[in-house]
Amino acid sequence: MAKIYRDEDVKTNLLRDKTISVIGYGSQGRAQALNLRDDGLNVIVGLRKGKSWEKAVRDGFKVVNVENAADKGDVVLMLVPDMAQPAVYNEKVKPHLGEGKSLCFAHGFNVHFKLIVPPKNVDVFMVAPKGPGDLVRERYLGGEGVPSLVAVYQDYTGEAKQKALEIAKHIGSTRVGAIETTFAEETETDLIGEQTVLVGGLMELIKKGFEVLVELGYQPEVAYFEALNEAKLIMDLIYERGILGMLKAVSDTAKYGGVTVGPMIIDENVKHRMKEAAEKVLNGEFAREWVEEYKSGQRKLKKLLDEIAGHKVEVVGAKIREICGIKR
Repeated sequence: MAKIYRDEDVKTNLLRDKTISVIGYGSQGRAQALNLRDDGLNVIVGLRKGKSWEKAVRDGFKVVNVENAADKGDVVLMLVPDMAQPAVYNEKVKPHLGEGKSLCFAHGFNVHFKLIVPPKNVDVFMVAPKGPGDLVRERYLGGEGVPSLVAVYQDYTGEAKQKALEIAKHIGSTRVGAIETTFAEETETDLIGEQTVLVGGLMELIKKGFEVLVELGYQPEVAYFEALNEAKLIMDLIYERGILGMLKAVSDTAKYGGVTVGPMIIDENVKHRMKEAAEKVLNGEFAREWVEEYKSGQRKLKKLLDEIAGHKVEVVGAKIREICGIKR
């Protein structure tokens, strides 16, 4: 079973007099910077000039360029987007990582696939909140927290794990639980999960369900509600009560149809293809493909997104969301 740490398990206070440099001020960067500061730590933000700089200044932070932040920080939190990280790290952060400093990530992708290779004389660890930045901030302000995954990649000082747990505590995660993992496990499960279930799997299941209903002659608006709109309601029930709790909440007709027909649709062949996709993550093929796609201007991604934008489920959905008053 996984080791889960809560507030009472974090007994050290190694970061109290240290400078925490947050590199990046997007959703996670802003949320973590605010939470860390509100929890009593000394936080500065490293950015290039622009809207994010101005926003961080309005939030009351000392904002400096990335090089300066990396130089001044005892702990450097790399919270810029994944694919921008290697260039930012190599050009602006790495030259300023003195012996004994700490490098913290919110996702293991770049370190695990060696797009970033930290020096041997620094601590390298990860605190990965399992929720978007807005939720990390909202839950913290409400006296709660979003769970995080914590991992140590390199323990130069012998204190890397304690530092990771302190970061997790100060952003609110140990209020509910920080789960110990590894960079490899966090990275691989994240990629496999989002490809086969959370993004790729759900999206394609919804699209195919919508297409079947429309091709059978049903109105697209009605098909949208059945294949997409109500999917949120079911997922909310699963989130709150688990799969069995969801089944107890729906009608007996839905129960029977779900448990008898569902396995015929999502069958062992689907599981086999999921494992094939997982293998491409494990052997690095997906990472290599994605890095090449990113460097070449993301032409394939843009083409596929354009195709999705033109899909009837999106066209109908935009009208339905407007009617329902759902703001984007």
